Amino acid sequence: MKVISATQVRSAVRELYLQASFTLPDNIVDALQNAVISETSQLGKEALAVALKNCRVAAQDTLPLCQDTGLACVFVEWGQEVLITEGDFMQAVLGGIEDATAEGYLRASVLDPLTGINTNTNTPVPVHIESVPGEVFRIDVAPKGGGSENKGRVAMLTPAEGLAGALEYVVETVKLAGGAPCPPLIVGVGIGGNMESCALLAKKALLRNHNKEQNNSAVLANFENACLQRINALGIGPQGLGGKTTALAVHALAAPCHIATFPVAVALQCHVARHFGKNL
Repeated sequence: MKVISATQVRSAVRELYLQASFTLPDNIVDALQNAVISETSQLGKEALAVALKNCRVAAQDTLPLCQDTGLACVFVEWGQEVLITEGDFMQAVLGGIEDATAEGYLRASVLDPLTGINTNTNTPVPVHIESVPGEVFRIDVAPKGGGSENKGRVAMLTPAEGLAGALEYVVETVKLAGGAPCPPLIVGVGIGGNMESCALLAKKALLRNHNKEQNNSAVLANFENACLQRINALGIGPQGLGGKTTALAVHALAAPCHIATFPVAVALQCHVARHFGKNL
């Protein structure tokens, strides 16, 4: 049995939220650098160069990558042989977000939708817990800005539409979004499950490191490639200024669904694809 204290959880969440706010993951930096080389639009090249400069300055000077420091989405893999002691787990997670917000001078972006009153702590946040075997305990923190979040969509397609319909829906979603979600994008796609779990699949897909992890499903890998080609043929380009780099990657996850349904969800992530995780 592994024992982890609530204080450790709070410290880890604080660390990850700060890291994600100031530092772009290496695989996203690599993708942006490659895009500068391959992009044929001069305006697109300039937009990508500015994005790269922004991430360098943010890391060097410990400044937020974007003024919208996002609503943090927390993913937890909780092993069945892990015990949290000395405090409440959820309070530890929220405390870590609050600590990072104050320490990093992160913009307070969370408010009550009915009253408009800001919580001033960037909490509460969505926390998704997955039970796994053994002594694994992993936390991933993924802050997501409002601009890209606004362009996510969920559709209940028919089984007859299938993957072909899902592909069209993904491309349509990106086309409708245009430059609003600050491309180049990481596109997360969830297929199957039901209405709410499909959206969660799309969000979780955004965490994948496309330099190190390939899709385990050959069918989904082909789907991802087809989506990426179609999306980059739209001509939206970096920051919507035109070009062939509208998306850096498409990541898809699937789950079994009811025979009468074919849920599809699309989560768009801006080029500031912030997420970091660690095992405790």
